[in-house]
Amino acid sequence: MKSLKTEKEKIRFTGVNMTFAIVVLFLLGIGIVMMFSASYAIAINEDKPGYYYAQRQAIFGVIGLAAMVGASLIDYHVFQRFGVAAAAYLGSVVLLILVKIIGTDLGTGCTRWIRLPGGMTFQPSELAKFAIVISFAYLIDINFDRMKKFRYGTMPFMILLGVIAILLMIEPHLSCTLLIAAMGIILMFIGGSRFKHLALTGGVGLAGIALWVAAKVLTGKQTYFLKRLEPWFHPFESDDAYQTQQSLIAIGSGGIFGLGMGESRQKYLYLPESENDFVFSIICEELGFVGAVTVILLFVLLVAQGFHIATHSKDRFGMLVACGFTLQIGLQAFINIGVVSNLLPNTGISLPFFSYGGTALMMQLFEMGIVLNISRGRYVVNKDKPPRKKQEIKEAV
Repeated sequence: MKSLKTEKEKIRFTGVNMTFAIVVLFLLGIGIVMMFSASYAIAINEDKPGYYYAQRQAIFGVIGLAAMVGASLIDYHVFQRFGVAAAAYLGSVVLLILVKIIGTDLGTGCTRWIRLPGGMTFQPSELAKFAIVISFAYLIDINFDRMKKFRYGTMPFMILLGVIAILLMIEPHLSCTLLIAAMGIILMFIGGSRFKHLALTGGVGLAGIALWVAAKVLTGKQTYFLKRLEPWFHPFESDDAYQTQQSLIAIGSGGIFGLGMGESRQKYLYLPESENDFVFSIICEELGFVGAVTVILLFVLLVAQGFHIATHSKDRFGMLVACGFTLQIGLQAFINIGVVSNLLPNTGISLPFFSYGGTALMMQLFEMGIVLNISRGRYVVNKDKPPRKKQEIKEAV
């Protein structure tokens, strides 16, 4: 990247993309309100105050907002360094290894969390999403002229992706594996990797996952994946489809305008994980088709603005980072909504800004802050001259 600075010049920044920022705030605000509505019955059943989960989510949200504001003010090029990209990737790998050694499953049957002092938990897979975006953006940027070559444009990325994927499958965390793989491959395609190389290696990767799942099922060592598929094919016939059944009942009960805020019936211990992965079902039940479409449109607007920021970025690294974080939110929202409506098999993935979880919420808001920083226009100010007029600034940006 060429520097715009001279001895008598310095970089100034214009404001952030306010549409993007407002959509993020709307999603966060609606998410915390729906968290209270969806979780108070569960909290009371656990002998906790009805506002327990909503209060904790609000605290995580405030911390995340502080991180978002901070990230929007700090030049995103601090991540455009080998040391930062390597630290993020290696740190996520170490934590994913640790989660299998000292992690806990929180009653899900999958070891995905590390317990922290004070009763808090940390989910390393959230850091892995961040690490993939930063490390891939860095590698694509420095190898852009060689991305058509398999040696530079495909092989190193697939090795990095493969290590993360294997560690996630060991947890097991199939949904996050597929999400990160999709993010990585799309970033490679945007960065200039040959389609035939991506198709070949992607096919090998999918075949590897299929063989992994088949081996687990056939040997009887793990029926996790099979239990996820049976309810998908037969939601009202399978004995393991209770959660999907209750989710579909909640969605169908909402009708056009919903039962009313706070009037959900399924959240009274009928629908498991109503405060987490299945919070969208409660949105459908209480706010109806209109409320569900509103939430979906907010995500669509967020994604559209994210890609707008990416296409107007002043450099390639910023474009790739903005694309990566936008893809993460968009794909994750699509998968979650697909799961609760039984369009996709139950994969255990959360809805961004809505599902309960401190690690995910704080990381998502921090990433949105980086995107906001990328959206800030840059212009040069000469220290020996008076400040530029607004029109000159606009033309420079």
